[in-house]
Amino acid sequence: MNIAKVSANGQVTVPVEIRRKLHIKDGDKLLFIECSNGIMINNASAVAVVQAQDVFSGAAKDFDVQTEEEVQGLIDDLRYGKQKVS
Repeated sequence: MNIAKVSANGQVTVPVEIRRKLHIKDGDKLLFIECSNGIMINNASAVAVVQAQDVFSGAAKDFDVQTEEEVQGLIDDLRYGKQKVS
């Protein structure tokens, strides 16, 4: 069990053990989710990564990419537009 004290400004110091378990680093944002049995706290950055992985699941097969260079090429095409090489 870990206990944290709330300051007069509403600030809480997350115990080091919890920061390690949630991989919380300086500047990370915390996500508070209301559940039927209380409040769940998650590292918002980690949640975003998992959600992105779910969204992109199977995308490599759909776009027929097999290497990191091909992925970067797709990103560059989207970001800068396709450039023809003569």
